[in-house]
This record gives sequence, structure tokens and C-alpha cells, in this order.
Amino acid sequence: MDLTRRTFLKLTGGTLAAATVANLGFVKRRAYAQGPGELRIRAARETTSICPYCGVGCGHIVHASGGKVINIEGDPEHPVNEGSLCSKGSALFQVANNEKRLTKVMYRAPHSTKWETKTWDRALTKIAANMKKTRDETFVEKDASGRVVNRNEGTACLGGAALDNEECYLYSKFARTLGVVYLEHQARI
Repeated sequence: MDLTRRTFLKLTGGTLAAATVANLGFVKRRAYAQGPGELRIRAARETTSICPYCGVGCGHIVHASGGKVINIEGDPEHPVNEGSLCSKGSALFQVANNEKRLTKVMYRAPHSTKWETKTWDRALTKIAANMKKTRDETFVEKDASGRVVNRNEGTACLGGAALDNEECYLYSKFARTLGVVYLEHQARI
């Protein structure tokens, strides 16, 4: 069949006419015509949050009910994204509701082949002890010329993109109190 301009316009017009007739009600109505059902976020608690994926800091509105996240959407009042989200920010709901996500502290002892579940208290105590041990072993009080430097050369800190300015400030202050000189942020790398 040769498709001429006239034939193309006839086919397009016929398709448009058929769609118009179908939408006017001459075709049996479907279930969606009865209107929307009950909104699942109607009784949910609404809070705002920041996207953790990159350094842009887009705003989210998070709806939770019964201790579970049930919906995440862009915050239209947030000055950065004005309600829009990228593909990663849109998929954040899947991170919050994933049965494979770790919710407990898992520990594997040196030279072991199995993981063990530990408490948060034990994990934080162990982290603090390791940080103190490393600081004590690698602390440099004076440099080669005898100047006081008070630096910890055995620890490095790398800030994450989900941190806002205030959190970065507190994080860098904490690192500097430990004497850390290798302090960097992900946004600069």
C-alpha cells in the first residue's frame, strides 16, 4: 500500500474520531471511571527529608504508617528540586522497603568464615576503642623541626554527599578534635 499524504491524513482523522467517540461514552465504561479509591497516605505521618544519593540535596516528603515508609515523593516547596526527583531519588522507596536490607550489626571476626549478629552498643564501643588505639599509635606531637603539630596520621575521614553544610561542619570539627589531617569530602573527589 502506498502511503500518500492524503491517506495518512485520513487514517489519522479516523483514529482521532474513533478515540473521541470512545471517550464520549458510546463504549462500555471501565472501572477507573468510578473515581479514585482511598488514598493510602491519608492517615500517614508526613515528614521531610533530604535525598542521600548525591551532593545536590533534593528534598523529599516521606509518608510513614505503622513504622514503615509507605510513600516517598519530591517536595514541591524545597528550593533545590522544587518537587522533581531524578531516577535514584524516585527509587528511594525501594531502599526503605527492602527485605534484604541489613537492620542489625553483622560482625566477622578475623580469620573467620561466618558472620555473627552483635548489638549496637558492642559495635559502637568497638569502633571507639579502635579509633582510640589507632590515634594513640599514630599520634605525632612534634614534627622533625620540633614544632608542635598534634596530628593523627593513622586516620582519614571522608564525608558523604548526603551531608548538608551544618553536618559537614560538625563532622570536620569532630575529625579535627581527633587530630585528623587527611580530611576530605566526596563532593570534591
